[in-house]
Amino acid sequence: MAGLWPEDVVAGMALLAAGGMGWRMVAGRRRAATEDPGSDPARAAPPSADALSRMIEVLDLVPAAILVLDAGGRILHAGPGAWELFGDSLGAIVRHPAAQSALLRLHEGDRAEVDMVLDVPVRRAVRAQFRRVDIGRGESVVLATLLDVSEQDAVERMRTDFVAYASHELRTPLAALTGFIETLRGPAADDPPAQQRFLGVMAGQAARMQRLLDRLLMLSRVQMSEHRKPRGQVNPAAVIARVRDETAPLLDGGPATLHIDMADDLPSFPGDSDQVVQVLLNLIENAIKYGSGESDRAVRIGLRVRQAAPSAMVGVDVGATGGARNGIAFAVTDNGPGIEARHLPRLTERFYRVEGTAARRTGTGLGLAIVKHIIDRHDGRLTIDSVVGRGTAFTVWFPLAG
Repeated sequence: MAGLWPEDVVAGMALLAAGGMGWRMVAGRRRAATEDPGSDPARAAPPSADALSRMIEVLDLVPAAILVLDAGGRILHAGPGAWELFGDSLGAIVRHPAAQSALLRLHEGDRAEVDMVLDVPVRRAVRAQFRRVDIGRGESVVLATLLDVSEQDAVERMRTDFVAYASHELRTPLAALTGFIETLRGPAADDPPAQQRFLGVMAGQAARMQRLLDRLLMLSRVQMSEHRKPRGQVNPAAVIARVRDETAPLLDGGPATLHIDMADDLPSFPGDSDQVVQVLLNLIENAIKYGSGESDRAVRIGLRVRQAAPSAMVGVDVGATGGARNGIAFAVTDNGPGIEARHLPRLTERFYRVEGTAARRTGTGLGLAIVKHIIDRHDGRLTIDSVVGRGTAFTVWFPLAG
């Protein structure tokens, strides 16, 4: 099977069907001389309903993402594999300029392959393979086989991003470590108190690098699965129980307290429980970091869970639009110093940190980027509302099924 395109298999299935139904597939030759020599395959008539239905019966047996298009590129049928893999994105794929250009140049028996990238609602890389097939009586269709290559695309981008981001962000702690090592070897070689002080700072810089690498790896894992919709069900009560347990070590003996307010009998929603917990943990950790910079203020963090429509959310919208149906909203609030409005739209950018804050000094700038990618995977929504001197509210909304 080496060297075969997936669309070769699809065309082969159509050919087998043609043998039993009187169809024929013409590849790379003109029609018989009895037909109009000036006929243009691009203007071929749409296939009859009977011929199309028989072809669909055969093609639906193939475990691949298959489309049947008319000569103009209109979708006549989408197989179950195509619906399962691409869903509502099928129209955007066929309308993509690269696909339209390939279809316009496609003549009978020709085949073409194009790569395209869809940026909304999440980035997806798609490889489409087209072949025009004659099914007799002057009728032709285009068979399209779609491959989701998003994971390969994510791996390649991850490699490039990792080198760029890691080399930039690791430069500062590495420079600090190098400087302290030179000092310990030189002026502080015989100064034990200075050695202990410098070793403490060096340990902090090493921990910062470890946090950065951990966050980069987590972000890479989230991006690689972003194009695949989660198949599980998330119980809000179970999520809150896990968040309460996992935040206990962060809160014990510290300046921050967590107050949870959850409505009763909330329904489950489609999602990945681990990722939803990760979103809430990132938001709570940020609230602790920002609030702990105010030495004269006890940090009070609230976690409120309700069933709501996205229209009820307030603040700057920095996540995907989740539509109008109901969902579950998790709101994480704090009484910290707040964030100026000019920073809010950029908070989910990688390595973006607000100058002059505790998080600017200790954070990686990746926590909210991870949050946004997880929300996009769930077709959710993120809004941020902040008032300087009063605090910040992050509201995450996940849609219910249906």
